[in-house]
Amino acid sequence: MGINVSTERPAVIEDSKYRYDSFKDGKVFDGKKKGRLPAMGWNSWNAFGSGNTSALTRAMADKFIELGLDKLGYEYIVLDDGCYKQERVDGKLSNEEVKFPEGFRALADYIHDKGLKFGMYNDIGTNLCAGAAVGTCGHELTDARSYIEWGVDFIKVDNCYYLWDNATFSNAENAQYTYAPNIRGIEVEGNGLALKLSASYGELKGAGAELKDGYVTGIGTFDGTGPQQSPVGDMSAELVFKIEAPADGEYDLQIRYATGKEPGVGSWLQIATGDGADTKIFYDDMAVASESPADFISSQPFKITLSKGENILRLMNHRRQENTLCSYAALLEAFNEVDKEHGILLSICEWGKTQPQNWGYKVGDSWRILNDITFQVGADGNPGRGEWASDYTPGVAVQYNKAVIMDDYAGLDKGWNDPDMLMIGMDGLDISQCRTHFAMWCMMNSPLMLGLDLRRVNKGDELYNIIANADLIALNQDALGVQAKRVYSSLAESEPDKEYIRDNNRADILAKPLSDGSVAVSFINLSDHEWDKELSVDIDTIIRYIGAKMKDADAFKAASSYKIKDLWSGKESTLATKNISVSGIGAFGNITLKISVLEG
Repeated sequence: MGINVSTERPAVIEDSKYRYDSFKDGKVFDGKKKGRLPAMGWNSWNAFGSGNTSALTRAMADKFIELGLDKLGYEYIVLDDGCYKQERVDGKLSNEEVKFPEGFRALADYIHDKGLKFGMYNDIGTNLCAGAAVGTCGHELTDARSYIEWGVDFIKVDNCYYLWDNATFSNAENAQYTYAPNIRGIEVEGNGLALKLSASYGELKGAGAELKDGYVTGIGTFDGTGPQQSPVGDMSAELVFKIEAPADGEYDLQIRYATGKEPGVGSWLQIATGDGADTKIFYDDMAVASESPADFISSQPFKITLSKGENILRLMNHRRQENTLCSYAALLEAFNEVDKEHGILLSICEWGKTQPQNWGYKVGDSWRILNDITFQVGADGNPGRGEWASDYTPGVAVQYNKAVIMDDYAGLDKGWNDPDMLMIGMDGLDISQCRTHFAMWCMMNSPLMLGLDLRRVNKGDELYNIIANADLIALNQDALGVQAKRVYSSLAESEPDKEYIRDNNRADILAKPLSDGSVAVSFINLSDHEWDKELSVDIDTIIRYIGAKMKDADAFKAASSYKIKDLWSGKESTLATKNISVSGIGAFGNITLKISVLEG
C-alpha cells in the first residue's frame, strides 16, 4: 500500500501525490475509475436511521423491482450505519446478528440476484457515527478483504471520531493537527546571511489567516462542515517570506511561535520552499508545545536549503486536507491490493469539512459538500422530517446554495459534488418542494440516492411521479456529464455562477448542456411565495456561460427556432426567438425545460 494510517499519529507522507501542492494536477490515484455518472440508488439512513434490518433492506430491493426503478437507472441498495456489531470480532467487521442474521454475503446475493448492486458503510475514524467501534482506521486491508468477500459494489465512508481533525464526536483538541502555531517572526542564518524578520514582513497567501498584535494566526484550512464559507476560492492560508540567499547551501531557520489546540491555532507545522512540483518539505510534524497560544518561544534550528537569489519560504499546515485524503486513499489502496479489478464506488462522506472539492476527485466518485441534509431521520414507521432551509446545514436550499456554484469541480474525469441524499417522501416537504429538490439534484449531477421507505410509494402516485421522472433522470445521467451552471440569480451582483448566495428570497436560472446538443434550463423559485415576475434568459447568455462545454454551441446559436419540452408536464412547444422566459412560478417551485434545435 502507498500510504499507511494508524491510530498512533497522522500518516507520514513521503510521496508528493498526497500533498496539497498536487491537488490541482488532475491526476487520480490507481483504482479510481473515471467516466462514472452520478450514482443512483437507495440508502437506508433517512428512512430507518440505525434501525435498518435485513428484512427491511430486502423489502426495499423488492420495491425497486415492483416500481421499475431499476429500469430507470436506480441500482444501488446501500446499508448505512447500524448494521455491524459494536466491536470487531477477531479484528474483523461482523454483522449485527439480530438485525442481519443471515450475514452480509447472503444479503448481497439476494440483491445481486435482482440485478441490483449492494452497498455498505463505514468511517475513516475509530468509530462509526452511531458509536460502534469498528471504523476503518488502521484496519483498511482487513476491511477491504471483508467487503470484497461480501460482494460490495459501493462503500459510503463517513468521518466521525476522526483522530487527526476535530470532526464530529472526536476530541476538540484535535484542532492542534489542523492549524499551524501562531507565528511572530523568523530568523535565517548561514553562508554569511543573518536575517531577522517579523511576521508582518511576510505575505499572507490564501484566506483565513490574519496578522494580529504582531503575529499571524489562523494558518490552516477552513472547516467546510457549515454553510458559512463559500466553496469557491482559496480554502487555506500560508505565511510566505521571500528570502534573498547569498549562495546555494544549507541554512538554519528559527521560528518564534506559540502553539494551541483550538481552531485557528494548532501545533502542527509544515516548512517548505518552492511551490507546485518544485515544493520541498523540510519539516512536517508537531512543534514543541508552548505554555499557551499567547506565550511565544523560539524553535530549535530547522535545516533548510536555499538557492542563490530569491527563495520562497512557506510556513503552513495543509494537514486537514492531506490527512483526510490519506485516510480515504488508504482504503482505496487496500481495495486495489485485494483485487485490482474491484470497481467499488467510493462515496466520500466527510461533510465538506476539509474542502473535498479540492482533492476528492483523486480517490472518490463523489464527495459530500456539507453536513447531513437532515438530522431528523425516520424510525419505526416515522418517515423522518426534512426542511427546505434552516440556519445551519439541514435543508434542501442550504445544500443547493453551495452545490450550485461548484460545477467547475465536477465532471466525468473527476466525480460529483454530493449535497446528500434525497428527502423526497419525508415529512416537512410539500410536493412542490420535493419536485424542485429532485430537479435541482438532477441538474447539478448530484448522486440520486433515495432515502424514503419505498413501501410508501405506489406506481402513479405523487412521490412515484417525482422519483420516476425519466426526463429529469436523463439530465442527471446524460452522457456528456456536465453539472449545470447558474447563469442568472435575482440576487447576484455580477457573477451568478460564482457568487455564494444564502438568501432564499430569490429565483435562479440554471443551464446544463446535453450530449444530443440540446440544453436543459431550470427556472427555480427558492422563496416561500409565488414568483410573479417574468424570468428570462437568452441564447447568447446561455452560450456565454456553458458554450465551451456544449456539443455544438455554434449550431445551437445559429438555429432559427427551437423545440421546448417541459420536463414536468411533458408538453412541447416551439420557440421562434432567442429568449426563453417563464412567469408565475409557485412557492418553492420550478419549471425545467429541454431546449433543442428544431430541425427543418
